[in-house]
Amino acid sequence: MAAALASAGLLCVLPAQAQDWPTRPITMYMGFPAGSGVDVVARRLQEPLGKLLGQPVVIDYKPGAAGNIASQFVAGAKADGYTLLFGTAATHGSNAALYKKLPFDVEADFTAVAPVLDVSNVLTINPEVVNVRTLREFVALVKANPGKYNYASTGNGAGTHMAFAEFNARLGLDMVHVPYKGGPEAIQAVLKGDTCCIMNQVQTVLPHYKAGKVRLLGVTTLAPVAAVKEVPTIAASGLPGAAGFDSSIWFAIFAPKGTDARIVDKLNAAVKAVLEQPDIHTYFEAQGNAVRIETPEQFRKTVRDNRQKWAEVARNANITLD
Repeated sequence: MAAALASAGLLCVLPAQAQDWPTRPITMYMGFPAGSGVDVVARRLQEPLGKLLGQPVVIDYKPGAAGNIASQFVAGAKADGYTLLFGTAATHGSNAALYKKLPFDVEADFTAVAPVLDVSNVLTINPEVVNVRTLREFVALVKANPGKYNYASTGNGAGTHMAFAEFNARLGLDMVHVPYKGGPEAIQAVLKGDTCCIMNQVQTVLPHYKAGKVRLLGVTTLAPVAAVKEVPTIAASGLPGAAGFDSSIWFAIFAPKGTDARIVDKLNAAVKAVLEQPDIHTYFEAQGNAVRIETPEQFRKTVRDNRQKWAEVARNANITLD
């Protein structure tokens, strides 16, 4: 009886705004440019998520510094459920390893709300710059020409950068990294031949692949990707250093630390419901992604494990950004 009374008393003192949330539009901040692969995913969630929650979800952009600008803003925002971050395995994983003086902690200063997708990158080449057809041929060509070939990324510390850096470190390749401000600029650099290649998201390069403008040599996940099932995994290539290669990333939603657990649970449930809608699930899978559904507790562990994984990659590839 005492426990029941205590619980009832606790409910009485919890803020009314948490019980009623949301009563006004929710702003989700994006640390990457409009039109980037991350943005495309957030845009697909935006309307159905707003419908389920009963309030519009507005996407606002604060691109730059591999997502750190938006992350810093949300970390310092009021924890009322109306300011969210659409984050990634870079913003809440590799950035913590690469930037020694981040003005926030990627775990302690955020509430992990819900993952959205696991996203595979794929080694994508411009065949007019490197005319090879297999991953083995690509590695042989690059090894024979150390320092000659440039690879693009969507920014210093982004998943596209870290995937290629890990690949080069494990296979002993000497290539020049050319960071761009985001996905659209990076893929255009490859299409124009300014760089030879990129490890970009399947969903981003898929239209160019179907149009015959680029060639795909290997996906970065352990398992093949259904949308490009004809493309082998890097892990299965048999090349020295490639065994077990797994450099997939995830996209997810975060809130500032201290956000009421009931808001977090409601938002987590809404994200899960949206991802389970057949049309949305099918759409994401067709783009080369895998829907990821976890409770807030499970997702907190994902963030912690991911942070440790990228710290090891950064050490092995000797990468720092400040």
